[in-house]
Amino acid sequence: MTRKIASPFTEDNGALVARFLGETLHIMPWGDDGLRVRASPGPVIREAPVSALVRGEGGSGESPPKIDIDCEAASITNGRVTARLKVVTRYGAEIKREVVVSYVRSDTGEELLAETRSHFAGPKTRNFKGQIGGAFKLEATFKSYDDEFLHGLGQPQHGKANLKGVSTTLMQQNAHAVIPFVISSRGYGFLWNNPAVGRCEFASNITRWTAEATRCLDYWITAGDNDREVLSAYHKVTGHSPVLPQWATGFWQCKLRYRTQEELLNVAHEYKRRGLPLSCIVIDFFHWTRQGDWKFDPAEWPDPKGMVKELRSIGVELMVSVWPTVSVTSENYKELNERGMLITTDRGVDAVVGLIDKDPFGPMYLTYYDAFNREARDFHWSTVKRNYVDNGIDHFWIDACEPEMRPANPENVRTALGNGAEVMCAYPLLHEKRFREGLNKEGRDGVLLCRSAWAGSHAHGVILWSGDIWSNWEWFRAQIPAGLHSGMSGLGWWTTDIGGFYDGQGNRPEFRELLVRWFEFGVFSPICRLHGFRIPDDIPAPGPGEEVTYGEDTVRLFIESGGSNEVWSFGGEVEAVLTKLLQVREDLRPYLQDCFVEFSKSGMPVMAPIYLHFEEEIRSREDAGRYMLGPDILVAPVLDAGTETMKVALPKGEDWVHAWTGAEYRGGEVADVACPWGECPVFVRATASSKVKDAFPALG
Repeated sequence: MTRKIASPFTEDNGALVARFLGETLHIMPWGDDGLRVRASPGPVIREAPVSALVRGEGGSGESPPKIDIDCEAASITNGRVTARLKVVTRYGAEIKREVVVSYVRSDTGEELLAETRSHFAGPKTRNFKGQIGGAFKLEATFKSYDDEFLHGLGQPQHGKANLKGVSTTLMQQNAHAVIPFVISSRGYGFLWNNPAVGRCEFASNITRWTAEATRCLDYWITAGDNDREVLSAYHKVTGHSPVLPQWATGFWQCKLRYRTQEELLNVAHEYKRRGLPLSCIVIDFFHWTRQGDWKFDPAEWPDPKGMVKELRSIGVELMVSVWPTVSVTSENYKELNERGMLITTDRGVDAVVGLIDKDPFGPMYLTYYDAFNREARDFHWSTVKRNYVDNGIDHFWIDACEPEMRPANPENVRTALGNGAEVMCAYPLLHEKRFREGLNKEGRDGVLLCRSAWAGSHAHGVILWSGDIWSNWEWFRAQIPAGLHSGMSGLGWWTTDIGGFYDGQGNRPEFRELLVRWFEFGVFSPICRLHGFRIPDDIPAPGPGEEVTYGEDTVRLFIESGGSNEVWSFGGEVEAVLTKLLQVREDLRPYLQDCFVEFSKSGMPVMAPIYLHFEEEIRSREDAGRYMLGPDILVAPVLDAGTETMKVALPKGEDWVHAWTGAEYRGGEVADVACPWGECPVFVRATASSKVKDAFPALG
């Protein structure tokens, strides 16, 4: 007599559960049109130590979630997305049977995404490979679709508009911010809700997500009629951004670095003396005594409270760079170490990065406070509050918050929540969150400028900037898709170092051209910030084919100051162009503020791909050279040296006006326009409000 095997599927408190071959798979409604999918080896689901999903549990009020169960098949529906589970049998396979999941539109049955094996013999679609210590290496594999376009995944530097064909690490690095959320042209959004270090591959034959060490699989999938709906759904379950303070839409002045209080105040007053707009000035690193002291060096910054008061009296906000690094020479090291509040290593010396410090000056090995330890986060914030916030400083530049490791060996790192390979991608999220909590408690509407972010960072009022990038055209071109991917990942507060960070020299004609074109882009970016380490003018420029060098004592030059980086630092011709652009930025601020308010409500990024505003412009998905700044301004940055004219395709369905000349164009036309310095191609909807048109003299 053959015994009938019971169905592996059950319903548990509104969730669909499958237990098969020693694995537990748990799928539950999350948000109006979303499903949260978790799986672990064993009889129970093991939770990841950090989750980006902060709200949204439940289903749509209009269409309550529904579960159907059969013997070897089951489904769960929530709004517009349905997960179908089936026990699949494969001949010639090492493991012949497994539960496979596919996702379809609930209303049409159209496939959105489906699991598959990379080879019929194995491994399984959700493959857990055991490791010492109880963690697993996880691979989750899905079908690849030839016509799929993918946007998001944080802020890359590969320069590609479409993630299809891209293989990338899921590890926070300088200029490479990991936000593991993607939007597909097939009508779904996918959040890899796992803080582990890993990899993502959107190959032509398969899509694969990998976690190097984890306790469970955890992801969220949603469906929408367009990308705007998918973005909105993502913000609903990960948190909405606050509204950007109005001052932050203005111009920010920054350089590596202002050495003293007197120098910084002189620069701020010079902007005002020249009648130039200035909303913020930034104090970069090494204003401190030692890394980990988290306080001003009184020899160079004798009166922080008075400095803040003086700057605010002329309408300028102050931002200060605070790193999470800790040196053994820091006054806080002993307590942090003995109370277990530092990131340590599993093997070798308890240091994770080789950098330089101020006292004693020179290279040394550092570690970081452990942001995965609540007590350590509280200690760090209390020190920041005492030494900065209590002196009137509200805004912080949270640099090196990946955290940066050299070499990058997260598997050798030990945190309060486990091995670094399991959690390290979420370090910036928890670091930023504690700053926001502290500022909120003090009633401060502070802004955080951060080099890294993870899923959910947007909810903490984080400006992501594109890191320490090079001053050349190749890196400049990569910033447009970097900003677009960031916005499509939920980070609408985004910026870049105007002019790039490394290797720019202000007296070189080729750099001046690059700077002007980058400044044009910066003025039409969400946040407009001039920054960089400029090679001093008295250092000879390299010859053809030679590497850039900064002289004999490179480290000291880097730390001391570098060259000037104010708008008047590059000659009269450049100054005149930048002055004109600054006024445009100033006049656009009411419009930009409206854009940021909309982002806080709906998740609509301030800097967005063309098709997000014009759904019929599907071909523009592949275009990394044009974008929309809000709903009414189309920008096409000049991305090559020596450009004098450009052809720009204008979206259909609207009439357009060239911002610099007032020339009118029909939607669908290709405009052929001149590109003198200070006038990259910018077009305004003919129906735009006066908030836009008044910013351009030709349209006023």
